[in-house]
Amino acid sequence: MRLERRPAASPLALVLAPVGAVAFTLLVSTLLVLWAGAPVAPTWAAVLRGGFGSTFAWSETLTRATPLILTGLAAAVAFRARLYNIGAEGQLYAGALAAVAVGGLQAGEASGLPASVLAACMFAAAALAGALLLLGPALLKAKLGVDEVVTTLLLNFIVLLGVSALLDGPMKDPTAMGWPQSVALASELELARLVEGTRVHTGLLYAMGLAVILWALLRFTLFGFDVRALGANSRAAAFAGVPPVRTLAWVALLSGALAGLAGAIEVAGRAGYVTLDMSPGYGYSGIVIAMLAGLHPLAVVTAAVFVAGIQVGADSMSRVVGVPTYIADVIVSASLVSVLVATLLAQHRVRWR
Repeated sequence: MRLERRPAASPLALVLAPVGAVAFTLLVSTLLVLWAGAPVAPTWAAVLRGGFGSTFAWSETLTRATPLILTGLAAAVAFRARLYNIGAEGQLYAGALAAVAVGGLQAGEASGLPASVLAACMFAAAALAGALLLLGPALLKAKLGVDEVVTTLLLNFIVLLGVSALLDGPMKDPTAMGWPQSVALASELELARLVEGTRVHTGLLYAMGLAVILWALLRFTLFGFDVRALGANSRAAAFAGVPPVRTLAWVALLSGALAGLAGAIEVAGRAGYVTLDMSPGYGYSGIVIAMLAGLHPLAVVTAAVFVAGIQVGADSMSRVVGVPTYIADVIVSASLVSVLVATLLAQHRVRWR
């Protein structure tokens, strides 16, 4: 058996591929629900109600989707250039620490800067921390051929260990009654609520705005052409005049900055301080979201809301029918695999010998 690329993919097949992928995902998830001994219809109804069934449900879904949009964009722009950034989790924490270091209660008071200037400095520091964390692996790949999957993945553990040391050391909040958490962010730097009485904050608008800017950057600029060329064929791109090392470095800075901003927005919009469990795997979920979106920045927003709704709905489902919340991870993973396989089969035909 071998795969043979079709001369031209059928438009109907490309449209039906996601439909078939969704149907397959629902089938697999339904079998797991039956295996858990729960009724199928009430289970799916609980998921939909928990994620999208009320104003409160939508608010929780959009709150969780905000960092997912940014980590999804970070993965999408890196993967476009074949820079496989698996380190968005560490870059998110680096950005969160940088945000608290600049905008923490004591630091903010000592600086004497206006709140608007201090907020700009805080987000700039977070973006810079995430960008520099990815720049090293990118240059190692470009100059020495070191696999960036390994280096970025290992950096996640190094950063988390560093965060743990800082939260138990110089950045520990003395008023936290022994809990390992950082000092609180200055109240004037917290993001405003979009809907009163909910946790949805203006970080959602910033994330959606960055998705539009990234789409325009990749679609209409010379840098976007260089990124697409580098991702299509690095040797051909270099022959055509695209500087591979410089382009890869800029992609790394952009991708890391987006992940770092996710950490800063999560601190300023929801948490208020840094803890070790601040992120339930936002960096890794961003990879899934980018692949579900086909690496398209605007589709990342939709994919992030879908993944966030499934995760929030799974919490409600667990309380209502007793099915473990881990089924949300199964749904998201099955969606990713089925979309990839369906798209592959739409663009290739299977030849048997």
